[in-house]
Amino acid sequence: MRILERSVYVGPSQYAHFPVIRLELDLQALEAWPTGKLGAAFVDGLVAALPGLAEHGCSYREPGGFIRRMREGEGTWLGHVLEHVAIELQNVAGENVTFGKTRSVGDDRPGVYTVIYEYAQKEEGIAAGELALKLLSSLLPAELRPKDSVPADWDWDTARDDFIRYAQRRALGPSTASLVRAAEERGIPWLRLNQQSLIQFGHGKYQQRIQATVTGKTPHISVELASDKEETNKILGSLGLPVPRQELVNDASGALRAARKLGGTVVTKPYNGNHGRGITINISGEDEIREGFAAAREHSRSVIVETYIGGDDHRLLVVNGELIAATKRTPGHVIGDGKSDIAELVDQVNSDPRRGVGHEKVLTRLELDAQADLMLERVGYNHFSVPKEGEVVYLRSTANLSTGGTATDVTDIIHPDNRDMAVRAVRAIGLDVGGVDFISPNIAESYKSIGGGICEINAAPGFRMHVAPSEGTPRDAAGPVIDMLFPPGTPTRVPIAAITGTNGKTTTARMLAHITKMAGYTPGLTTTDGVYIDGQRTVEGDMTGPVSARMVLSDPQIDMAILETARGGLLRSGMGVPEVDVGAVLNVASDHLGLKGIDTLEQLAEIKRIVVEVARDCAVLNADDPNVLKMSAYTDAKVICYVTLNPSHTLVREHIRAGGRACALEAGVNGHMITLYDKGSHIPLMWTHLIPATLEGRALHNVQNAMVAAAMAFSLGIKLDAIRQGLRTFDTTFFQAPGRMNVYSEHPFKVLMDYGHNAHAVGMMADLAQRLDVTGRRIVVLTGPGDRRDEDLRAIAEVVAGKFDHYVVRRDDALRGRDGDEVPRIIAKALLSAGIAENAMSIIPDEQEAIDAALRMGQPGDLILIFADALTRSWKQIIKFQPQGEVAKASPRVELPSLETSPEEAPFASMEGVIREERGLVFEREDSD
Repeated sequence: MRILERSVYVGPSQYAHFPVIRLELDLQALEAWPTGKLGAAFVDGLVAALPGLAEHGCSYREPGGFIRRMREGEGTWLGHVLEHVAIELQNVAGENVTFGKTRSVGDDRPGVYTVIYEYAQKEEGIAAGELALKLLSSLLPAELRPKDSVPADWDWDTARDDFIRYAQRRALGPSTASLVRAAEERGIPWLRLNQQSLIQFGHGKYQQRIQATVTGKTPHISVELASDKEETNKILGSLGLPVPRQELVNDASGALRAARKLGGTVVTKPYNGNHGRGITINISGEDEIREGFAAAREHSRSVIVETYIGGDDHRLLVVNGELIAATKRTPGHVIGDGKSDIAELVDQVNSDPRRGVGHEKVLTRLELDAQADLMLERVGYNHFSVPKEGEVVYLRSTANLSTGGTATDVTDIIHPDNRDMAVRAVRAIGLDVGGVDFISPNIAESYKSIGGGICEINAAPGFRMHVAPSEGTPRDAAGPVIDMLFPPGTPTRVPIAAITGTNGKTTTARMLAHITKMAGYTPGLTTTDGVYIDGQRTVEGDMTGPVSARMVLSDPQIDMAILETARGGLLRSGMGVPEVDVGAVLNVASDHLGLKGIDTLEQLAEIKRIVVEVARDCAVLNADDPNVLKMSAYTDAKVICYVTLNPSHTLVREHIRAGGRACALEAGVNGHMITLYDKGSHIPLMWTHLIPATLEGRALHNVQNAMVAAAMAFSLGIKLDAIRQGLRTFDTTFFQAPGRMNVYSEHPFKVLMDYGHNAHAVGMMADLAQRLDVTGRRIVVLTGPGDRRDEDLRAIAEVVAGKFDHYVVRRDDALRGRDGDEVPRIIAKALLSAGIAENAMSIIPDEQEAIDAALRMGQPGDLILIFADALTRSWKQIIKFQPQGEVAKASPRVELPSLETSPEEAPFASMEGVIREERGLVFEREDSD
């Protein structure tokens, strides 16, 4: 039994609309051993190791269903068991996850299962799957146990506790988690920005950040002040607030002098400590003071000695100038029964199901460690001492929950004077969120009457004791913080638009980003060539997955997110956002089939469908593509907007008549009009020939892309004039759309460069070449990616066959598993089979050499269509090409100086080409309606 493959999905995927882990698990010989055959001993051992499995309902949908499933008949297979164990392990570590499903891969791979289970934190989820595998292996009969699957000295209890600690180091702490829950309850999105507790609430320019319980609005000077216990004491004392007298010391002799000066019993504590570490209370003897100083010195170079104030330890939480909660804290302790020794009493306390490792549960386990030994020594006890019945024996000097203390809510009984005192103290330090450590004999009585004192002010107070007290009423400590950061009515989200499809994604995403910029937004855009913030590329590379989506949403400039979403990212990691406002699917065509288990168009459609499955407001669907049209049954979006080039489309016509939203292409006297329909309104948008990217309406694929962009912009609430202005000012120059139908007209012939890399895209460009007015020959430089199937490469050849006068066949720089000239040979053979003469073809494997050969073939009036892979390099090669002889004479031109550029400036660096394109347009365009 072994894990063959693992995938971690950070967002919506084909398996779920929330984060899940997918394992491909090979049971090997254990395929013949379901749980029923393994016997009761296996099931009993598993339930003993993880009692919580008794709550799993499985297919019976009631507690105990999973155990019943394992015991009845032949039982269930171990892939299914591993799914439940991985989920329960996360539950044991304090996470609330429940979803899972397991399926056999198929008859062609017997014993191999796809195991899916939900996770809360990535590393924890992965570790849960690995530990589940070890646990199951350890419970198998020795003769069935996979070799080396479990070390000889492996111990389940130790492994479980190690896993819990591992999970907690990576999970959100109780305070941060409570803030996240409060945000989720208010519909506020959040992102974890690091592996600790730095959280972003809200998107883009609306974001607010927290680190634990310190907010982005917490003044830095106030945090520094709260960390300086001596200065805090002085400031509070100067305002007449109750504080103990203090002395700051740096050595043991200084501590002794300070204790004598202060008189009575004292407290020693680190100058800048936290979590109660290094604090020793109620000490007076010289040896005790030296020991207390040493304990504090372990956590700080300087040590504070202060007068001891008797009473109970209280934490008073103040948020935004209001007391939110008050809690009495009791140090970790045991209570004698006259029979059990200290060690036995600790075990009894730890048996409380509310106690766990670290922050796993409401309470933390007691530990018999060095600090406990010191406390026991003070009262003359050790681990084997038997306290009398009812005797309280403290194992800690401080009352922190993280060291086993307990918390009792006292918010309802706190005296108004003590409430006002806490608010004044936090305001005096300047904190928006602050915790006051207050010692008082009775919190229900005024400090003015019975005394008491403020020990310190915490700039990042923990919420655990308030949201889950050991006794008393839980308090919503996090909600007021979120309400302070986002008062009611404050925007938290930016509109998010996601676009997918086999072809046209990048162009449509760029069009939509341009429209939103023209409308006054600051868009964040992800595409196949990088991340763009307000039109400027900030990251280069294929950025169409969840990582780039997070980049955009984390950027504090943006107020609109446009996410090109590719098949690869969806298959590898899922989407980067749990939902989008507007989702669009352009088309589903044959590309990347045979990879990652996607072999058919229907399977590919299921992957791309995820974008509209999570669309909240509007799903924009290409009604002319049957596979896209079917997706309307899978979206819960409030509105479906169909896009069609066919004004007679029956379904779209009925949809419009029912008041639905659509974008259709309608014929008119002046050409073709893009028209919007919504709630019975008929809205002529603009003529296609006025959109530069359509080459006067000839490029039908860009007409359709413009229609989708317009439909999405309309669904995002952008005004019609802004949509028109955006489409009219977006063209296909290399500057605005590198590799997307870039035209260069400065040579005696015209060059059209495109990134088309599948039969559908290549066919659209070949059809465009037929529609353009060409007085000379049509020449094409053709290729296909090496990782496509042979039939895909042949399909590329078939869609161009007969449409060009000469074919230059090449390969990409990256062979992707193919031999040197294997791709061009396959394409050339397919062209020959399609009737193309051998003398009408040239096989030139190298891309640069192939482009150079095609350009040298060019004569006045020719059109050269180049399918390029290295876009920037190829574009520079095109614009810097120098025609020779009679060809050069046919079109005199002014030479521009060569512009040297850095890689970081690509693809916008080819300003030479941009300048030339701006000087000479390829086609005449009408300037007005």
